[in-house]
Amino acid sequence: MIEIDKKASSEVRFLTPPKVELTTKKKYCRFKKMKIKYVDYKDPDFLMRFLNEQGKLLPRRITGNSLKFQRKVAQAVKRARQLALLPYVSDLLK
Repeated sequence: MIEIDKKASSEVRFLTPPKVELTTKKKYCRFKKMKIKYVDYKDPDFLMRFLNEQGKLLPRRITGNSLKFQRKVAQAVKRARQLALLPYVSDLLK
């Protein structure tokens, strides 16, 4: 009986799994890091990074852009769409 108790005490089971600290990468503004001051609306390949499959702008919480540069990206995407460099809507853009 003593052997059973030792075996039971060594097996610790949790009803809920213990929390494991996950290290998440800190988001950063790629424009500030690379010291980019102007977002070029004539470069659709670069602007495609900020669009999802349907052609919608990705939010700041996903891209990590600062507010200032998110506004500049939005303006550049709108200008590129106006000049037909980027589509307004698409099914599978990427």
